[in-house]
Amino acid sequence: MSPRKLIPILALTAALLPGLAAAQRVEVRLEDRTLGRSIPLHHFDGRLYAAGEPGHRYAIRVTNRTGERVLAVVSVDGVNVVTGQTANPGQSGYVLDPWQSTTINGWRKNLSEIAAFNFAPLPESYAARTGRPDDVGVIGVAVFEEQRYYPQYDDEIALSRRAPAAEPYAGAQPAAPSTRDQAAAEAASGIPGRERSEEKLGTGHGEREWSQARQTQFVRASSQPAEVNAIWYDSRRNLIAAGILPPPYRHYAEQGDARPFPGFVPDPW
Repeated sequence: MSPRKLIPILALTAALLPGLAAAQRVEVRLEDRTLGRSIPLHHFDGRLYAAGEPGHRYAIRVTNRTGERVLAVVSVDGVNVVTGQTANPGQSGYVLDPWQSTTINGWRKNLSEIAAFNFAPLPESYAARTGRPDDVGVIGVAVFEEQRYYPQYDDEIALSRRAPAAEPYAGAQPAAPSTRDQAAAEAASGIPGRERSEEKLGTGHGEREWSQARQTQFVRASSQPAEVNAIWYDSRRNLIAAGILPPPYRHYAEQGDARPFPGFVPDPW
């Protein structure tokens, strides 16, 4: 997509947060809305993983860490959360003002409603129900900087209504995985032949909720994103089975050693 084309973009009403000194332009976090707390992110072989609780509603928290406006094109399970199209960085997204933080609670249905994100078994995910199950289990945010030079508005009105052409995006291709990473990815992806503890987790199309948005315009500085953030997710049980998360710690005493009431207090040696 040409950086000079204008497309309608959604900007959520959101609180402003103070800037954070970091190399990333945008910080992406997940929140468990059912429990009312953040979902921890775990590093494994160069990727970030999150453990979701089946049936829980969740949200994507996006924070602009720069002093300029940015465009965040958000995908869940390979589907654009605004348009419902198979995700491509050239599509519509959310515009964040300098230092702004916003919470994306679901699939955008119109300018006042969303369908809530919820962790669901793969067959019940929105992507699978719409015939696109291949990329279930990953959340992506492609970040674009804004063009500082603006063309004449009258010359761009017709282009603003034209859907961007889908283009191959080389930056979205992951680096060749290590053997360990490949094994973990296969275990977490539901590939036949890998033993799994339970159904792979995806994102469902939940109940409608009020979520006010407005349209704005944004001229991209480049046709390629300045950065791409990604979080892979699955159930905790599946991530443990894949070796991505450690098993819960349990201390087992040797059989016969531990007694709840061993007797009177002896003198120390």
